[in-house]
Amino acid sequence: MRKPKNRNKNKRNTKIGDLSKKIIAILREDAGKSYNYKQIASKLGVDDPSSRNQITKKLSQLAAKKEITQVDRGKFKIQKGSNYYTGILDMSTRGYGFVIVNELADDVMIPQHALNTAFHGDEVEIYVYQHRRRKKTEGEVIKIVQRKKTNFIGTLQLKKEFGFVVIDDPKMYTDFFVQKNRIGDAQDGDKVVVELDDWPKKADSPFGIITKSLGRPGEHHTEMHSILAQYGLPYEFPEEVEQYANNIDTSISSEEIKKRRDMRDVLTFTIDPKDAKDFDDALSFKKLENGNFEIGIHIADVSHYLKPNTILDEEAYERATSVYLVDRVVPMLPEILSNGACSLRPLEEKYTFSAVFEIDKKATVKNQWFGRTVTYSDARFAYEEAQHIIETKEQSIPKEISIKDEAYTVDKEIANAILELNDLAKKMRSERMREGAISFDKIEVKFHLDEDNEPTGVFFKTSKDANKLIEEFMLLANRKVAEFIGKQDTKKTFVYRCHDEPDDEKLASLQTVVSRFGHKLNLTDRKSVTSSLNSLLKDVQGKKEQNLVDTLAIRTMSKAYYGTQNIGHYGLAFDYYTHFTSPIRRYPDVMVHRLLQHYLDNGASASEETYDEKCHHSSEMESLATNAERDSIKYMQVKYMQNHQNEEFLGVISGVTDWGIFIEIQKNKCEGMVRLRDLQDDHYEFDEELYAVIGKKHKKVYQLGDEVFVKVKNADLAKKHLDFFLLGKQEEYQPTH
Repeated sequence: MRKPKNRNKNKRNTKIGDLSKKIIAILREDAGKSYNYKQIASKLGVDDPSSRNQITKKLSQLAAKKEITQVDRGKFKIQKGSNYYTGILDMSTRGYGFVIVNELADDVMIPQHALNTAFHGDEVEIYVYQHRRRKKTEGEVIKIVQRKKTNFIGTLQLKKEFGFVVIDDPKMYTDFFVQKNRIGDAQDGDKVVVELDDWPKKADSPFGIITKSLGRPGEHHTEMHSILAQYGLPYEFPEEVEQYANNIDTSISSEEIKKRRDMRDVLTFTIDPKDAKDFDDALSFKKLENGNFEIGIHIADVSHYLKPNTILDEEAYERATSVYLVDRVVPMLPEILSNGACSLRPLEEKYTFSAVFEIDKKATVKNQWFGRTVTYSDARFAYEEAQHIIETKEQSIPKEISIKDEAYTVDKEIANAILELNDLAKKMRSERMREGAISFDKIEVKFHLDEDNEPTGVFFKTSKDANKLIEEFMLLANRKVAEFIGKQDTKKTFVYRCHDEPDDEKLASLQTVVSRFGHKLNLTDRKSVTSSLNSLLKDVQGKKEQNLVDTLAIRTMSKAYYGTQNIGHYGLAFDYYTHFTSPIRRYPDVMVHRLLQHYLDNGASASEETYDEKCHHSSEMESLATNAERDSIKYMQVKYMQNHQNEEFLGVISGVTDWGIFIEIQKNKCEGMVRLRDLQDDHYEFDEELYAVIGKKHKKVYQLGDEVFVKVKNADLAKKHLDFFLLGKQEEYQPTH
């Protein structure tokens, strides 16, 4: 009689299926550390003799194939070879990501199953391999070096015993599981902040803790707070910081005045936006006997009040910048300083840090002086008022642009000073352009808001002569302060504003795009590039493609950043540049003030390592603030378009992808998408080279730069996204209005 088969004898242990992969994954997880078969069995959660034998056998096979190394008797490890890289994960909205690796020419694609709990923006270590079937390089995340963030914004979906938070960010590929005892007082449907707690190996979703309920989605304040929270930006000061600031002595004392250059008798004034409250710069003007001018650029002396190693300084450093959302400012400093003691308000004495220049009529700097001063602002102007003086050469300010809500006459001496300063600013600007500076006068989208923060209209802010006057003198102060330190014989640690040359590939892409509109770029050398870029930016002014070309031209530029190694500023054509002129709203300017005074006092060079770290943090926070500002504008544009759902708009095709066409409405700069699946007249295919989609049957083409009529299909406030119906090309469609 035949013995029955022992069905378990040769049965594969399900816990250790794909054994080679699992062993390599364990060794990769801690590459460099050696493991024996017992440690690997423990990691796999098996302890039966059969499994241990399989592990021992497999380790020997992998060592024979040189996939792992035996470093001691029975001990194995994986060598970190050329296939291991570290980089930043950039997620797509389709569930897979790319890791940007400095050493590799191309980004490495990471399929969703190989993300291994990594999120967008994380610094990760990856193993790179050739995909067998697709013959393409792919990667697997083997270690998260550093999380970019652990707090996320989403909407709570509450069940009986638990909840899920659906994350707002389209680059997040999973929702968060939240146990009932970790939901707090959040209600079903609330917009919440969820903190990553853990992602157990066998769990489908990460486990989270709800740390804050922001309110109901779609409500204005909820959405603004969500934008700030999304980027980890605060919207109120801790009580102890407010209290500390309120207790600072902000009086002007005779003892302190004696330590400073007294410039209270010199004609001084400010020019700012009409709704500004924090005036951090003023200009003084004086004619000298030799025919030259003494011009002072006076900056709020924030570092007089903001002392190192205090809770106020720590808070300002953490914030690093004020954040300008569409309806509010989130200041870097508490109001008692930002709008009070440090604000150069009219008819008030203030402590200032100044750059004072003797300038001739050709706008050449003959002498310079830097140091702490006390000043008195004789007058305050809005840009519109200063512009009126420049354009009319008159002293009278009409009621409709007056910040005093009534017509008034400007003192003749001040009006003349504005005209002289404007003349000098134009000469300085011309010189910059000759040196190769690039003139970016991008249109700013602004909204008229009612008392409930509902957008009632859109308007565009453009830079006029009065804006450029202030800009030129701020640039002068920033450049001369940087030169003063950077050109000294002994190298001193300093904070520079750096801007590298543009990327050649991005310039070539810009060339392709602008050629669709009939423009040309000359990419032969640096001078040709800057000259033809300036010509392009001038040529597109007032044309349908202006906003698109302006945006794309800015994107070709490298990102400006703060650093201690000076490389100059490409966009401004300066060999040395820093930020000195806005310490109320930028922490790097505070660092510059402190370092400048330290070196004026003959102090030794500061720690480069310390300031490198501070520069990196400041650049990071600037980037987050910029993203938050953009999101708030996008939110308001979607909100505005919600109220115009039945209207037809003329737009220009601003982008083309394989899933849709982006269209920017000409009269309000709102951008939305027409999905290819919504184009019912044909099946459209994407042509990357032509920046177009082409109908398969009728060969109809929609190309970058084409003017088309659209109507709102869907305005999604939560996602800050607009979907349009495409009504037709401008030349073919007859609008109903």
